[in-house]
Amino acid sequence: MSDLARNIKGAFDYLPERQRVRRDIVKVLTGTFEKYGFSPVETPMLNYLDLLASKYAGGAEILKEVYSLQDQGGRDLALRYDLTVPLCKLVAMNPGLSMPFKRYEIGKVFRNGPVKAGRNREFTQCDVDMAGADSLTAETEFLAMTSEVFDRMGLPIRVELSNRKLLSGLIKRAGIPEEKAAGVITSVDKLKKIGRDGVLKELSESGVEEEKLLTLFDLFELPFEDLKNAPVDPEENPLLAAGIEELSSLFSMLGAAGCLDKIVYAPHLARGLDIYTGTVWEVFMTEGNVTSSIGAGGRYDNIIGKLSGGRDIPAVGMTFGLDVIYAVLLERGTADKGTETELFVIPMGTEPQSVALAASLRREGLSVSVETVKRKMKKSLDYANKEGIPFVIILGENEAESGKITVKAMAAHESREFSLEDAAGIAAYVRG
Repeated sequence: MSDLARNIKGAFDYLPERQRVRRDIVKVLTGTFEKYGFSPVETPMLNYLDLLASKYAGGAEILKEVYSLQDQGGRDLALRYDLTVPLCKLVAMNPGLSMPFKRYEIGKVFRNGPVKAGRNREFTQCDVDMAGADSLTAETEFLAMTSEVFDRMGLPIRVELSNRKLLSGLIKRAGIPEEKAAGVITSVDKLKKIGRDGVLKELSESGVEEEKLLTLFDLFELPFEDLKNAPVDPEENPLLAAGIEELSSLFSMLGAAGCLDKIVYAPHLARGLDIYTGTVWEVFMTEGNVTSSIGAGGRYDNIIGKLSGGRDIPAVGMTFGLDVIYAVLLERGTADKGTETELFVIPMGTEPQSVALAASLRREGLSVSVETVKRKMKKSLDYANKEGIPFVIILGENEAESGKITVKAMAAHESREFSLEDAAGIAAYVRG
């Protein structure tokens, strides 16, 4: 093999067996998105660098991972690193859009960072967003949709749910100074990964008192109902009061939507620091070896409006992890990796008749492949078995003359005879 025949690190080819599973996941996602009233869009992979590096997007930090380039006119361009910033640009460029604007997009994104498990340089994002939605009904719709997506895939999940206002309010109630709050949010968001001791060590080194951190951990342990019933002064701690009110209303609506059984209160959850302003959530499997999140989302009320010239455009959105869902389906043995081809026609010196037969069967809606390699019949049958093609017709000169053909069911080792002209009958048999 030539040295040129290789992929860059963090980019992959997807052979049919794997791509079929990914395609089927996307079918479930897009079908459910559209059932909930979302419409497809497509945005360019290439963008102006100043958009992707703006303070309203990733800012200076994201520049470390942006693939940047120049066109022949000397303009600074970049490959998109997510689908959220292109959405914000799309809304800004189209001020006449009806609100709420409900869109989904599934496409490649690129990050020029270190490659490790679950972090590639080129990968597919499956995003669904609602711009202009200012009520908690939006979050309810997203979480009901999430529940339905994974029910359709047969995957048992839990959704860890929190609110950024609530988290900030709990930090204040624990007595942690406001100037330390940002660092605390970043650290406690890793509580599940590094544990209490890891968070304590990380924050003690930045000057946060251990006693106040332990108070915060105790607040995290309180059931939401206890927190809700405890007195809160809205003037003294407005974020905590707002967070409790929003989560309380959301829990009530989720109960009405019938998906509260999958929800777990997780007050430490932050999902990053800058973009999210209210509800946040992450989706996890309740069984199996895959421990990373398989979906996540939240409310971000500021970024679209800032890119749109200061208009008030609140938004809620989420992303589904295509590759990690694929890994879960493989682990559970529920991924359908079979071929699209339903029937394989093997000509034995009867190419014109075989092509005509295939055409008539396709008109009946079957997916049909015709042998195009000159080889012995056994080799052709071996190919059909290897590819998992369920039905085979061997069309030789005797069959062409008699007008009678045999359809072989490969797995059952059964056969049934049909008239060469009975495409409808053959299709009905194959479809079962």
